[in-house]
Amino acid sequence: MKNKNVLRFNGKYFAYTADFKIRAVDQYLNEGMSPPEIFKEAGFDLKAIGKFRPRYLLHDWVHVLRAKGIDGFTTEQRGKGLRQRRHKEFAKLTDEEKIKKLELEVVYLKKENDFLVRLRAKRAE
Repeated sequence: MKNKNVLRFNGKYFAYTADFKIRAVDQYLNEGMSPPEIFKEAGFDLKAIGKFRPRYLLHDWVHVLRAKGIDGFTTEQRGKGLRQRRHKEFAKLTDEEKIKKLELEVVYLKKENDFLVRLRAKRAE
């Protein structure tokens, strides 16, 4: 039987519906229910999802609610961080600035590789 609170399951992780997340946070903050109680009431087997997982999930969801409001649950948040900002900043650079930045990155990566080679050699001694 499929749980109506699960959006999808990939064999390892559950993706929960936005409605469930909102309801769970409300029950946690306003009704004083514990995370395990909330998940049991929603039809989850705590042995299947993990004993401590509900507590971690509720902690994350409360953080999302406080930081982004209800929209934090209804819009996709993954991939919206530092990498995307860096890409936009890089796109604004002139060609010469891009070349200089990439040349510096190559120098940095070569030095990093040299360091790792020396470190591995030292460990192998």
